[in-house]
Amino acid sequence: MQDKNNRILVVGGGSWATANIKMLTDNTTEKEIFWWMRNRQVVDHVHKFGHNPNYLSSVEIKVPAQNISSNLKALIKQADIILLNVPAAFLKEVLADITVEDLAGKKIVSAIKGIVPDENLIIGEFMHKRYNMPFADFAVISGPCHAEEVALEKLSYLTIASADPALAAEFAGMISTRYIKTIVSDDIYGTEYAAVLKNIYAIASGICHAVGYGDNFQSVLISNAIRELMRFVDAVHPITRDIKESAYLGDLLVTAYSQFSRNRTFGNMIGKGYTVTSAQLEMNMIAEGYYAVNCLHEVNKQYQVNMPICEAVYAILYQKRSPAGQMKQLAEKLC
Repeated sequence: MQDKNNRILVVGGGSWATANIKMLTDNTTEKEIFWWMRNRQVVDHVHKFGHNPNYLSSVEIKVPAQNISSNLKALIKQADIILLNVPAAFLKEVLADITVEDLAGKKIVSAIKGIVPDENLIIGEFMHKRYNMPFADFAVISGPCHAEEVALEKLSYLTIASADPALAAEFAGMISTRYIKTIVSDDIYGTEYAAVLKNIYAIASGICHAVGYGDNFQSVLISNAIRELMRFVDAVHPITRDIKESAYLGDLLVTAYSQFSRNRTFGNMIGKGYTVTSAQLEMNMIAEGYYAVNCLHEVNKQYQVNMPICEAVYAILYQKRSPAGQMKQLAEKLC
């Protein structure tokens, strides 16, 4: 590993960011870790007690107290690699005071599984357009890996994708542990869009469960979802890829079926009659699929891919259509 990439900043204070901190500090590669969290009270709590009070509180934080701060600009100045891990809906706000010059020469790794609203851009595109970041300096973390299982040190697999194979391999080496296996890829578009789409399909899965569909239907829904995902990523970025790999199919399966899936939980609440606002308030977590389905609806106006599952979720969340009625109509389109 090159010395110039020894300093890594994690941006975000949620469960996945906390899991990233755990991976990085459990890995034995020599490096210095920094951590930005918005809330100064949370920063103070971590300084004092060595745990995130709000997410994965069982995880021991082994980052030096002086490296944990709510001053993002100061932390960016010290870092070589910046790992973004805030909800996509808040990324512009978090980076509002950060300039092109602040990020010049930095490597950016995204652990965000969402699209930037209003811009309708995946994270790599957004960073390229807004901050002139070369795609060769960008990487994506994807794959079937819930933060809660990382906290329990259950075996998990992550894919690191970058246009620069050396960057992908280097960062993969920084997060590999006895419970984290890593895979490298060059498909930044496919892995990013797959990570976005699987959240939408998990919402559909939760809605279906809530309105009374069983496991038999769920299996048909998800088999159609992976084909829908493949049609879209092949239209957006037509390269040779194996959609059965864990970054695509694996991530879809765990998000659609797992008890830890916030998007499935959100969909289940919507199917039971919660409003979007009430579901978000009760969860106290962001379901990326809610924002993503609106963005995908806009993006797909350009590509015109047949996406009946995404269209059904969009109709329920943004057009206030009946969850049961939309799922009944969707059932007639699946095979």
